[in-house]
Amino acid sequence: MEGQPELVPVLEAHRFDENRLSRYLDQAGLLAGALRVQQFQGGQSNPTYLLESGERRYVLRKKPPGKVLPSAHQVDREYRVMKALGEHSDVPVPAMRALCEDDDVIGTSFYVMDFVPGRVFSEPLLESLPTDQQRRAVYEAMVDTLAKLHSVDYKAAGLEDFGRPQGYVARQVKRWRAQYQASKTDDLPAMDNLIDWLEEHIPEDDSAAIAHGDFRMGNLLLAPDQPGVVAVLDWELATIGHPLADLAYFCLPYHLPHGIQGVRGLDGLDLSGRGIPDEHALLERYCRGCGRDGISDWPVFLAFALFRTAAILQGVYARALQGNASNRDALEVGKRAGLMAERGWQIARTHQ
Repeated sequence: MEGQPELVPVLEAHRFDENRLSRYLDQAGLLAGALRVQQFQGGQSNPTYLLESGERRYVLRKKPPGKVLPSAHQVDREYRVMKALGEHSDVPVPAMRALCEDDDVIGTSFYVMDFVPGRVFSEPLLESLPTDQQRRAVYEAMVDTLAKLHSVDYKAAGLEDFGRPQGYVARQVKRWRAQYQASKTDDLPAMDNLIDWLEEHIPEDDSAAIAHGDFRMGNLLLAPDQPGVVAVLDWELATIGHPLADLAYFCLPYHLPHGIQGVRGLDGLDLSGRGIPDEHALLERYCRGCGRDGISDWPVFLAFALFRTAAILQGVYARALQGNASNRDALEVGKRAGLMAERGWQIARTHQ
């Protein structure tokens, strides 16, 4: 149901020794009775589980089983950035409880954090909310949270070595080009063209902040009874990077077509009649929230966000073919890579 995280029995491909986990949690002082494990459905990368023990509830995230691409699924980085934000900022994140990098416990490294009650929305229309005012308030809360994140002094938070502040976009283009080529299964001419174009249009603006890397509606928990964001989740792509890359990714629904199955797009709809701010209004609110004078090279950041999404989806598709993707609809989701590449190339061609 929209608004509630979906829980399923642990998928066959993601089972592990629950007795060993129970012993580990007991030694860490986290158990309060018998352990019950369920898996969250949703997300395409690190398998995520709900742990229940007595009155206590935690969330466990682990690396997926099988062969994974280099530099992917670094749960230790997720743990580190959330722990730092929880201790040094008011960005809403769950409390971190344990990081285990011993593969002998459940097969891969993992971390445990508090479960935060809240609502998860994945469809940008927010049709399950009853009023235009509520939908607008949710969008404003989301972009305010992003501005808050980008305003954190990452050096004071102990994250100075979490990523290189200069040259983020150029490095990301290189990285995701390599990831895409490592998981490529079919030719995508639009993707090849987009990569070439991006390499020739690296933005001059080289701002740096804590970049989430996957900041979107589906990775935000809203309070149970109000529009405020109570937790930002799924930090595996976080680094010190360009804040506008986060912002462009968040704004992608404005540039994706509505009405295509599996694509959460707003393009072609009357947003004002639904209470949803247009992209310009969100950009202005973001700039006010983090004290930014304005935004340059916006088409480049949008094209980059679409390129990176296409590369990620191609990886999802390749993992699904190997049988170890963490979501049951990964095969269908992976096929969206071509659409993302085409949209990115369209924006690039328009701003040659």
